[in-house]
Amino acid sequence: MSNWRKSSYSADGSDCVEVGHGIGIRDSKAPAAHVQVSRDAWDAFLIIVKM
Repeated sequence: MSNWRKSSYSADGSDCVEVGHGIGIRDSKAPAAHVQVSRDAWDAFLIIVKM
């Protein structure tokens, strides 16, 4: 089991995206399913959103 983390922008903890280290991303409303994301893809995503 992974430690899933929610964005600090999620005020009440609902309707948000969660990130699981080494696992991927998932919707907090449907936690049973997730999308696998490689470390390289995640790093590239973070670079783009920080621009």
